[in-house]
Amino acid sequence: MRREFLVISFPESAFQRLGNVTARRLFGILTWTVSTFERERRRRREGERERMPGCSCLLLLFFTIVAHATRSTKASMVTYVPGAAYHLSSLRQDRKISKPEFPLPLQTRYFPQILDHFSFRPDSYRTFHQKYLINSHFWHIGGPIFVYTGNEGDIEWFASNTGFMFDIAPKFRALLVFIEHRFYGESLPFGKKSYKSAETLGYLNSQQALADFAVLIRSLKQNLSSEASPVVVFGGSYGGMLAAWFRLKYPHISLGALASSAPILQFDNIVPSTSFYDAVSQDFKDASSDCFEVIKRSWAEMEAFSTMNAGLTKLSKIFRTCKDLRSVSSAIGWLQTAFVYTAMVNYPTEANFMAPLPAYPVDKMCKIIDGSAARGASDLERVFAAASLYYNYSGSEKCFDIGHEEDAHGLSGWGWQACTEMVMPMSCSDECMFQPFEEDYKGFEENCVFRFGVKPRPHWITTEFGGQRIEKVLKRFGSNIIFSNGMQDPWSRGGVLKNISSSIIALVTKQGAHHADLRRETEEDPDWLKEQRRQEVAIIQKWIDEYYSDSRH
Repeated sequence: MRREFLVISFPESAFQRLGNVTARRLFGILTWTVSTFERERRRRREGERERMPGCSCLLLLFFTIVAHATRSTKASMVTYVPGAAYHLSSLRQDRKISKPEFPLPLQTRYFPQILDHFSFRPDSYRTFHQKYLINSHFWHIGGPIFVYTGNEGDIEWFASNTGFMFDIAPKFRALLVFIEHRFYGESLPFGKKSYKSAETLGYLNSQQALADFAVLIRSLKQNLSSEASPVVVFGGSYGGMLAAWFRLKYPHISLGALASSAPILQFDNIVPSTSFYDAVSQDFKDASSDCFEVIKRSWAEMEAFSTMNAGLTKLSKIFRTCKDLRSVSSAIGWLQTAFVYTAMVNYPTEANFMAPLPAYPVDKMCKIIDGSAARGASDLERVFAAASLYYNYSGSEKCFDIGHEEDAHGLSGWGWQACTEMVMPMSCSDECMFQPFEEDYKGFEENCVFRFGVKPRPHWITTEFGGQRIEKVLKRFGSNIIFSNGMQDPWSRGGVLKNISSSIIALVTKQGAHHADLRRETEEDPDWLKEQRRQEVAIIQKWIDEYYSDSRH
């Protein structure tokens, strides 16, 4: 949900105005590091120590979430956003986007979407072109319509990694529709000025996105003369959250929803703030306890370069960077990103979602770390070798361009969403394999005000969509939702893991990774994954059969 750095330049005076405000590096995938202002100050000190020329300070916004984290140590931690999985392109070559894993038999269309669904001011009627993809090869009028509720990026990327919908379309004779989320990809309400200010970004939120989906689906059904067609929505990660919420908000439009790896409980401290990093750590500990310990120790070795004479030059050599590092923090973020994303996409087969990776890449990383001990490598050299699996599985890259990445998938709007509604508390305990940090909501809020001039609304998602006591609340009024999760996915801890009713089903696998069930089937798929998909198909079939049966009476 590849993800790449969005680099924003701030003049040094801007950092002085910040004072002690915590400046987040929202990485963006997906993505993703949130770094504190203290780290930026330290980086400047390192730059002075290395006799680098004075320049404007760069704030790396790792597109991911909002985890308000203040390090209990000197540097701040990486935090991540739902998202499906996004690759940090840190290689020197111009690897703009991960290639689709199969050809996309889809037509591209655009829908004249209204700007603001929730007011009647004259300017709310402004329209923009919302992109969607469609495949009608197996469909007939009156047949079901399967809709993917787009995530925080260009829609082709998600369509190419949602092969499950293509696999089951022939069985259901379904129309496939993939709708791009407003403010992402090509669906920019104000064109190149869409991210200009809070005045334009104010129209970017999940409620407007859900209304976009509803309006587009109704219009499409009318144009196809198939208003009686049942609609099932699908989504993974943030898209899975949207799919579940769409079913709850628009039950008259959607018959049911498959919400894969949807952390709808990651808000308002419903689940422990440590849950995400606990899960990442557990994945590596399960693969090898020695591997876990080496990674945990490596951060102290990394921090030593901050005070070492010519430390950045030496660290750059270890990391085989194309250009000298400007900060230890960028190297720390580079490593952390590799470990977190690899845990997310620990698929049982080869995949090319965020980056080309082998099957069970966490195991492969730990074998690299454990196997290099006999050669006398340091902890840092061992974790670098493991991280290189993520960034350079092919082995063809000669150097790494750390800290100069671009946002190739159009993901940068997540920084706004994270600073307004998608407020997901995160922290890292002493037991996780990264450097510990605690929540710092005040610093996070101040940074959002500095960046956008707005304060977050940390309780809005649970007010708008619910979440507290979900097992009792949804049991009374919800229906026809599949929540699928794999417990190796760090986001699974924020998902629905138990059945709520006979029609709100939790399908949980011990081995599964980030929306693995939505990926295209292969001959190498393990039995547990085949069974999970079989159950999903059976449940969806039941919904559709009941719908047509009711329609005949």
